[in-house]
Amino acid sequence: MSSFTTAQLRTWDKQYVWHPFTQMQDWLADEPLVIVRGEGCWLVDSDGNRYLDGVASMWTNVHGHCHPELNQALADQAARLEHATLLGLAGEQSVLLARRLIGIAPPGLTKVFYSDNGSTAVEVGLKMAYQYHCHKGEPQRSRFIRLQHAYHGDTIGSMSVGGVAIYHETFRPLLFSTVEAPAPYCYRCPLGKNDPSTCGLACLGALEQLMAQQSEHLAGMVIEPLLQGAGGMLAHPEGYLRGVRELCSRYGVLLIADEVATGFGRTGRMFACEHEGVTPDIMAISKGLCAGYLPLAATLATEAIYQAFLGNYTELKTFFHGHTFTGNPLACAVALKSLELFEQNRLLESVQERSGQLAAWLEKLAAHPQVGEVRQCGLAAGIELVRDKATKEPYPWEEKRGIRVCLEARKHGVFSRPLGNTMVVFPPLAITGQELDLLMEGLEQAIEVVTD
Repeated sequence: MSSFTTAQLRTWDKQYVWHPFTQMQDWLADEPLVIVRGEGCWLVDSDGNRYLDGVASMWTNVHGHCHPELNQALADQAARLEHATLLGLAGEQSVLLARRLIGIAPPGLTKVFYSDNGSTAVEVGLKMAYQYHCHKGEPQRSRFIRLQHAYHGDTIGSMSVGGVAIYHETFRPLLFSTVEAPAPYCYRCPLGKNDPSTCGLACLGALEQLMAQQSEHLAGMVIEPLLQGAGGMLAHPEGYLRGVRELCSRYGVLLIADEVATGFGRTGRMFACEHEGVTPDIMAISKGLCAGYLPLAATLATEAIYQAFLGNYTELKTFFHGHTFTGNPLACAVALKSLELFEQNRLLESVQERSGQLAAWLEKLAAHPQVGEVRQCGLAAGIELVRDKATKEPYPWEEKRGIRVCLEARKHGVFSRPLGNTMVVFPPLAITGQELDLLMEGLEQAIEVVTD
């Protein structure tokens, strides 16, 4: 336990720390929780209060906090080697993890390029895709297609292929130009096709028009398969991803799948692409890769892409990109143990069971007069709060309804974080049935209070 008091830690936090995605003026006026310990799916603050981690510590936690086998894997590796560069050296743990990742990835992905977070994994994919086309004699293919409501990270490149105005609009003058395609999400379908049976087809038709018009300039299309996370937990209709794959192949556009949030069991399969039998040309992974322990990411690519970078030293076909902690052995050792635990605990089967339990809760919450819609993909869901259910008129964002629900949920032992007025359900994959009920009960009661 810390030898410092809660008051001291809060004071120093306010004095020295700038928090992400946080209006610090509001933060300074509040008394924040100070987390000092984790136990399974629970977080414990400096006063000993326990909170069920309803967002898997920013969508990363898989097996629970402080898992003894993951702790041991980390300690064992630290006793052998903490870090050695991959620039000029091979690393035991990075080799073993790359081999393991290719063994579970969609068939056809054959190479692993390591980095340290989801944004950079996507950034690597963008640079890789453009340089690939350059090596193929098509340097004019420099543009990327992105979906409305897309979020792929916070670096300049990953923001450029994003479509969430509140995050990206301020930086628009810094970003490169992209082509926006309609997102196949019925509740806010830009084509007015508010029916899953037609929305996906309509959006695929619009996408094909864009590709036909601009194919000679397109390097790739970036997509969060099945579920657009930070855009509001927006689930795609069945068949859309498969249709995107077919169009990309037809027009020579590289498909870049951002599986940062959906990868590693969140949708009930190891990767979301598996649900529709899709192999992307490039796949970005992070978050669940290291079970929430350490920063680790990777960008997987097909053999065709890798081969395009091979050549004489003087041809300058080298992929000039890297990270200081690329393939860090501590992170790779934990990731390897995490993948063992998936099999050992039959975690994917458990996720499917918990997903059914979550679906029952969402069906109940959908009847609430201030819930406009519920959306789910595996063990991830969004509960959208609205002022008027009939018209789906949203609450003004300035009222901070989502934030207020999360603050109220803490009184019921639940930690959550919203996306605007959408309540997010994204717990550790190892959550028990009893814990999931506690999580949903806490959110339900908080919604009742804040929307009363």
